[in-house]
Amino acid sequence: MNTQSPLPAPGAPLQHYVSIAPFDLHSVEAMTPEQSKVFQASQLRLMWWKFRRHRLALISGIFLAALYLGILICEFLAPYNLHTRNMDYIYSPPQRVHLFHDGRFIGPFVYGRQMRLDMETLKRNYMDRQDDIQRIRFFCKGDRYLFWGLIEGDRHLVCPAENGQLFLAGTDRLGRDVLSRIIYGARISLTIGLVGIGFSFLLGIVIGGLAGYHGGMFDLIVQRIIEVLQSIPSIPLWLALAAIMPITWSPILIYFGITVILGLLHWTGLARAVRSKLLALREEDYVLAAQLMGASSSRIIRRHLIPGFMSHLIATATISIPGMILGETALSFLGLGLRPPITSWGILLTEARSVSVIAFYPWLLLPILPVILVILAFNFLGDGLRDAADPYK
Repeated sequence: MNTQSPLPAPGAPLQHYVSIAPFDLHSVEAMTPEQSKVFQASQLRLMWWKFRRHRLALISGIFLAALYLGILICEFLAPYNLHTRNMDYIYSPPQRVHLFHDGRFIGPFVYGRQMRLDMETLKRNYMDRQDDIQRIRFFCKGDRYLFWGLIEGDRHLVCPAENGQLFLAGTDRLGRDVLSRIIYGARISLTIGLVGIGFSFLLGIVIGGLAGYHGGMFDLIVQRIIEVLQSIPSIPLWLALAAIMPITWSPILIYFGITVILGLLHWTGLARAVRSKLLALREEDYVLAAQLMGASSSRIIRRHLIPGFMSHLIATATISIPGMILGETALSFLGLGLRPPITSWGILLTEARSVSVIAFYPWLLLPILPVILVILAFNFLGDGLRDAADPYK
């Protein structure tokens, strides 16, 4: 039996299931609640929805936010003052935190230590004393410090027991707590990347923007300068620029000098990214309309072109910050960057330049761990921001 509907007569309109009623984007019938939510969302909200689906980038962003908040209160977070020396515990290895003693719950504590000197190797050997239980204190009074060099204080998040020791990451050749110095060093190593990327952003956007918008001879000269700078090996260029800074400079001047050096080395890639974007965007109709209305070149670049790819610039900057942190670490490790009394992760790693020191005291390499974690976190965050920069894909 034929169940198909008969064919329409010649010239008759074909049957269809598409509504010919006017389409109203704001009507309940036109969109589901999910569609309405997406349609009414702003660009930033769409980017946030896509970014938070990138779990690794979201976790990296939270981790970096916690680190940057921590550098604001590093004096409070560190168990010891930056310059506190424990001369009886030179090159003391990291202590283990225990919760139970002889099957009985006591809470977080460490065992006291006794040092014996090996007369053959002159190595200090530390042994735990099971009869000396030293409970860890929290939100306690400890070493005095100047909060940001201005306000006196003595409160710490974690402190050793009264007349006890707490070296969770060991001590160095002067008996200084390595964990406390890592926490203090984060303030310099993390901020130098932000300050450097700000300087690099300024050069990259201005020079790359002018080269991409105007083109011509200026663009040709800028491209040749960028090619020359990128062809110079990084380490000899670092050596040359670092040698310019006088040794009589104060630590704060050296800090800003290193940031300027890092900014000078990293603006070229950003300038080329800005140039390539502006070469494409300057042909758009809204740029021509702004020109016909008499807008200046600087206003067109600032108000119309750069906001169009600011999300890409943010992602590029996020990926560039790790390079600056590594640059500061390398310069300080080679003895050409920051110098004591400033403390950074690179300066801490200078303690481990000797093979014998690494063999006997491997915990002095612990400052490399936050460097690795921060570099990975910034790269994962940059990947997430780059994907979220175009939420319509």
